[in-house]
Amino acid sequence: MVAMKLLLIALLILQCGLARSAGQNRFILQGPKFNKGLVSDGINESHLMDWPKMFLTDLESVESISSSGECEQTYGFLPCTKTVVGNLFLLGVYGFLMFKAAAFLSDGSELLLSVMGPGIVGGLFLPVLGALPDTLLIFVSGISGSKETAQQQVLIGMGLLAGSTVMLLTALWGSCIVVGKCDLNEASEAIDSQDTKGLSLYGSGVTVDESTRKSSWIMVATIFPFIIAQIPLIFNLKSGKHASVLVACIVALLSLLGYCVFQIMQPWVQRRRFAFLKHRHIISSILAMHHKRYGGLVKDNGEPDDNVIHKVFKELDADEDGFLTKGELRGLIVGLEINAVEDEIAATVDRVMTDLDVNPDGKLTKDEFTNGMCKWIEIATRTVGPSNQDSIVPNFHRKSKEELDALMDNDEESATVENKFKVYLKAVLLLLGGAVIAGVFADPLVDAVDNFSDATNIPSFFISFIAMPFATNSSEAISALIFASRKRKRTASLTFSEIYGAVTMNNTLCLGVFLAIVYVRGLDWNFSAEVLVILVVIIVTGLMGSIYTTFKLWISSIGFLMYPLSLVIVYVLDFVLGWS
Repeated sequence: MVAMKLLLIALLILQCGLARSAGQNRFILQGPKFNKGLVSDGINESHLMDWPKMFLTDLESVESISSSGECEQTYGFLPCTKTVVGNLFLLGVYGFLMFKAAAFLSDGSELLLSVMGPGIVGGLFLPVLGALPDTLLIFVSGISGSKETAQQQVLIGMGLLAGSTVMLLTALWGSCIVVGKCDLNEASEAIDSQDTKGLSLYGSGVTVDESTRKSSWIMVATIFPFIIAQIPLIFNLKSGKHASVLVACIVALLSLLGYCVFQIMQPWVQRRRFAFLKHRHIISSILAMHHKRYGGLVKDNGEPDDNVIHKVFKELDADEDGFLTKGELRGLIVGLEINAVEDEIAATVDRVMTDLDVNPDGKLTKDEFTNGMCKWIEIATRTVGPSNQDSIVPNFHRKSKEELDALMDNDEESATVENKFKVYLKAVLLLLGGAVIAGVFADPLVDAVDNFSDATNIPSFFISFIAMPFATNSSEAISALIFASRKRKRTASLTFSEIYGAVTMNNTLCLGVFLAIVYVRGLDWNFSAEVLVILVVIIVTGLMGSIYTTFKLWISSIGFLMYPLSLVIVYVLDFVLGWS
């Protein structure tokens, strides 16, 4: 299936090349400058009068442009044109190919993740491969041609960088709230899979977890390279622009390294968190069982009831020797009915003994057990907050179970892969195919944008700002919307985390490459309007993401409004006030 897709794309490229060859024969006849010594193909000026007027006009425009110089074919053979319609067609073809490249990279990364698991794959390969199409387009926009050409084409790279960030945090961010909305309960939390309130602006929305909030904080923290690069412009300094670009580039790439290390460490952190929540659930289960059996472990004043705790100790001390051994604690853990295997039960007993045994001699005195139970009750009180003494322990048990279930659901392992070799092969083919397509067609797409800009007099920045992000980020957008449509807290958290992660890669990898090109080629950093738009969108969306875990439906309107507002801001600052 993968090979068939790559073959179809190759055929499409060949067809475009053949069409270009045929088109060249037709255009050769139209300019007297190019007619000398050439053989006619049978089509002359009189035949053209039979064509529709619109096609005749288009050919005349091509003849006029050709008289001043033909377009330059990328790699010497790919199709090119100076006409509006022709470049629009090429934008569609090359944009589609970049979309397929992004889709292949995404699918290949997910397959690789399914057989290798998180860590290096999920923390390093997936973020980098997801940003590869944008990175290549930014790279080729400023690396080829003379310095003057690079200075003009680098606007395409900045347009893509700004447009990608703005699209992800405005149109896609708002759409995910609308698609993923669920009914909100009295605590303003979304109820999984329940969507009965329609377009209620305050009664429906999405809820994400704490990890998603952290992702938004990380995203906001990566705006510093933009600010560093802008310092000479902010303070109107006559020198230091080149140095500030270098420093910003270094900061961006170091931020990328730090982000990748953090992502690689995430599975380890997640396992530590799972162990912590599992142990806390054991504690809450022990308290809940004896709270129910003895009618309460907490006095009316909120303090632990030592008398009840002494009764618990006496009940567990089967041999009545005044100590609790691991064997007696094992009976307590088995009585909880936690459905654990023998190794897990033994590990749980060791953990409880370590938690309570102040004098590590392998047995618990009545005082050690009492003090330990009191500490557990204090933890329960702090966790659930102010509450009736009879509901402290039950609420603590309920909350610990909900958090443990949510984490287990979030870390649910994929089904066992039976034939790993086939999965590896398919993943490698998809990744290679996506990388090759992105690498080959990044430069032609940039040239098509530049030629379309010349033909229409539309600034190349706006073409790359609006059109190119939809080509390079379409697969991420579709994936995010599919996850959001499942209307669960877990999938909503995954959706928004992916959006924040994609913007983080824009602010580190893509920006780092862009700044490196500007520095190495000695280009001018003069993108104040674009940087302002990026900062405004990231700060507004990031602050909302770091403050709220529930986005009510009305918040989506902020995202939708920021997209056209961003275009207006850039236009006014650059083309009315002359910032550039």
